[in-house]
Amino acid sequence: MFKLPQLPYAKTGLAPLFNEEQMTYHYDKHHNAYIVNLNKFIETDASLKGKSLEEIVLSSSGGIFNNAAQIWNHTFFWFGMSPAGTGGAPSAELAAQITKDFGSMDELKAKFVDGGVKTFGSGWIWLCVDASGKLSLVSTSNAAVPFTNNGPTPILTADVWEHAYYVDYRNLRQKYLETFWNHINWNFVNENFASKKVRDLTKTMV
Repeated sequence: MFKLPQLPYAKTGLAPLFNEEQMTYHYDKHHNAYIVNLNKFIETDASLKGKSLEEIVLSSSGGIFNNAAQIWNHTFFWFGMSPAGTGGAPSAELAAQITKDFGSMDELKAKFVDGGVKTFGSGWIWLCVDASGKLSLVSTSNAAVPFTNNGPTPILTADVWEHAYYVDYRNLRQKYLETFWNHINWNFVNENFASKKVRDLTKTMV
């Protein structure tokens, strides 16, 4: 059975990106609901028992996939953020790759924000890396994750479901994404870039 992962900061810690009401609404209600739902599936499906969250995401479909993937996505999202001024900076290797693939950090930010704004309906905008080290931006809908079907490995994501930002920003998705950029946990992103492997998040919620 899975449980809601403990946040690496207080629910007030991401201000001004999110206020406590937004965090409570998103983390305590939406994220926790996916966990409750997945645990119900596990109770009735013996084939799911003992699997890591990542294994369930890669081997399931329908309601099981939707809930498992949303748990993974949200947990990755929370750990990819930090209180302003505490997230470090891109490593020399990551910074060089950003320059190579996007031209500059400013260009990456502009394309990340634009990609998130243009993600239709509910979904996610991801910064990903492939096995060769090449970076790319991937937009996914609903619960979809980039690493299914041998896709690239996520190293950073922003949730662009409306429930992720509505309390603080209403429909101003671009303003939300621009503010998000000031709260990136680059230490987390650097680790993901260096490993080029899908992050094992299971241990944070069992």
